[in-house]
Amino acid sequence: MGTIYYGGSATPIHIEDRALAHLKVVVATKLRRGESFTVSWQHPDDQPRGRSTIWLHPSIPMRFVFDDPDPTPLSREWIEQLAHSAHSSGGITLVAEHFDIEPVDVDDDAPQIVQMAPHEESDDDKKD
Repeated sequence: MGTIYYGGSATPIHIEDRALAHLKVVVATKLRRGESFTVSWQHPDDQPRGRSTIWLHPSIPMRFVFDDPDPTPLSREWIEQLAHSAHSSGGITLVAEHFDIEPVDVDDDAPQIVQMAPHEESDDDKKD
């Protein structure tokens, strides 16, 4: 389980390492270009029902921490999907790629764990 430390927030955001590796590529690219955007996710079942969104801006400090010391193999298709959604008015909405994600126990007093929602094909996806 990887972690994003965003701005001055005392609450880390936990995301599965593989998803975080893909998100990091898109976030770094967008922020390097000076572009701002949002990232949203649904709350996991063990948290109060709802969803969260953060506004990413180049001036806000951010740190990515991965549990696995080895780099994750990346999927060009998944990166392109995330990048495409980052350019939309809704920003990036984290969804599961076509693989199983097993729950991971995390010791944290106030965790924000991102659970990947199933990917729903949009009309744009069907055209490709």
